[in-house]
Amino acid sequence: MNLADWIFVGTRSELLPGEFKVVWDGDTSIAVYNIDGALYAVEDTCTHDGGELAGGEVHGFEVECPRHGARFDLRTGAVTCPPAYEPIASFPVHEVDGQIWTRDDR
Repeated sequence: MNLADWIFVGTRSELLPGEFKVVWDGDTSIAVYNIDGALYAVEDTCTHDGGELAGGEVHGFEVECPRHGARFDLRTGAVTCPPAYEPIASFPVHEVDGQIWTRDDR
């Protein structure tokens, strides 16, 4: 796999279960979450008001927007609780030799 168009997130040891890291692919902010060892990447922008999602409480596989409480499924980007009604983008995550990569593949 050619990683030339992928964004380096960090190493597995830098992103432990329960942690997240935000990286940028151009002007797209991507939050990468480690949920019990599984990695998920979503656009770090709430579709309700454009605020950041990273840093919001994580409930299982859902992240809660810290501004107004909208929730999104980290696996799919689907809205699970209003006031948001539009999903957020989800992105691929690729791990090679303990290094984590993602990209905006839209």
